[in-house]
Amino acid sequence: MFVTQVHSTKTRSMFGMLAVAYHTTVHDMRGGHRNAVVSILLEMLRGLTLVIVFFAMFMILGMSSPPVRGDYMVYIMTGVFVYLTHITSVTAIMSAQGSTSSMMMHPPMNTMIAIGSAAIATLYKQIITVIVVLAGYHIVVTPITIDRPLQALGMFIVAWFTGCAVGLILMALKPWFPNAIPVIKQLYTRANMIASGKMFLANALPASMVAVFDWNPLFHIIDQIRGYTFLHYNPFQSSLMYPIYVGIALLMIGLMIEFFTRQHVSVSWSAGR
Repeated sequence: MFVTQVHSTKTRSMFGMLAVAYHTTVHDMRGGHRNAVVSILLEMLRGLTLVIVFFAMFMILGMSSPPVRGDYMVYIMTGVFVYLTHITSVTAIMSAQGSTSSMMMHPPMNTMIAIGSAAIATLYKQIITVIVVLAGYHIVVTPITIDRPLQALGMFIVAWFTGCAVGLILMALKPWFPNAIPVIKQLYTRANMIASGKMFLANALPASMVAVFDWNPLFHIIDQIRGYTFLHYNPFQSSLMYPIYVGIALLMIGLMIEFFTRQHVSVSWSAGR
């Protein structure tokens, strides 16, 4: 059989990897649907449902006025969408194609492309969701004002970044503990329903309660983004740099575990199960 020899250069290899990354990102954005728009609409519906549920719960509990001066629905959204972005990032990265995936048999596909594509697709869908929901609320319901939108967007990206770092650790450990990792992920998700602090204001907590939530980077992110969103709120119970440092540390740990797993993992591990 005749085989055409193709001379690969660094430029050709780079564009080849970019093409693979682009198509993988589009595939992740579609999320199992034929149309990427359907996947984005479902993500918007998921966010709106969570906002409505928390709004109804606060009304039932008699918490009809926001603990900070500003729009009550925006107060709820700052907690819900940051939490949703973080948890969605954890799930997307943990579910990305790993070292044992059959897709890794087709160069130049590799785990870094799979992880990066899942992260970019998640960030894109979450940003579109937030923009559309806030714009719709601003136009249809009542005009809203965000005090420092660029800084608020920065904290939104930090929530995505820390979620990707946590998801990377879970993805790297999944071949070693295939049954335990999904359970750990569920526990992390459920714990952050309360531990993220999206249902209350950090400045209103006593010092003893702050110590309970202070370990969680998401608690700091939500409190900081509320400080950038509302003019009359100055967060002093949380740190701006703590979630960034924790995210970088978790990312480095995740990359080391993923490299070790990639060197030792075997497709036949689960053959006898």
